[in-house]
Amino acid sequence: MTELQNLLTTDEAAPLAGVSPKTLENWRSLGVGPKFIRTPGKKGRVNYDPDDLRDWRNANRYSSTSQVA
Repeated sequence: MTELQNLLTTDEAAPLAGVSPKTLENWRSLGVGPKFIRTPGKKGRVNYDPDDLRDWRNANRYSSTSQVA
C-alpha cells in the first residue's frame, strides 16, 4: 500500500510548477494546470498532491518547440 503524502497549498505548489500562485489560480479556472483537490463546501480549500504536480510536469516536457501544440 502506498503512503499518502501531505497535500500542498497553492503557495507551496506554485514554485514546483514554476509559476506564481496567481498563475496557478488562473490555470485552475482555465483547466490547464496540474490536477488539484478541493474540499467540499462553498469555501473549500484547494490543495495539490505532489504526485499530480510531478505527473503534470512530466507530461509537459518537450525537446523541441515544434512538439508544443
